[in-house]
Amino acid sequence: MDIRPITDSYAVSPQIALEDIAAIAEAGFTTVICNRPDAEIPTQIQANAMRQAAEAAGLRFIENPITPGGLSEDVVAAHGTAIDQANGPVLAYCASGTRSTFAWALTQAGALPTDQIIAAGAAQGYDLGMLRGTLDMMASQKTT
Repeated sequence: MDIRPITDSYAVSPQIALEDIAAIAEAGFTTVICNRPDAEIPTQIQANAMRQAAEAAGLRFIENPITPGGLSEDVVAAHGTAIDQANGPVLAYCASGTRSTFAWALTQAGALPTDQIIAAGAAQGYDLGMLRGTLDMMASQKTT
């Protein structure tokens, strides 16, 4: 398992396994967001199986699949809601952690400076530079 903290309360990971759930709970996470569509993965680690394991460990489980290139406003809004409603640290996962990082970045537009958002991703190996224009535009829309 490769947990990469983006902030003190939000981390991302490539695909997790059922046997990782106990360690995720022990690490203090309270919510797990699955950004991986079931069509990409074997049945044994699809959302229903992961949900059952997470909930059995006392974790809140949110399914918010993001297809490659599928970061719609609805997906980003659902991601932000899941983060906002968490009662502790959040771990989001997808294939590599990239989609989960991009979704987080878009939820932060206007709340954090664009440079800080991009730097947070870069510190964990995720290049958010291509989002700069979108982040700046979203931030300006929130302040007007």
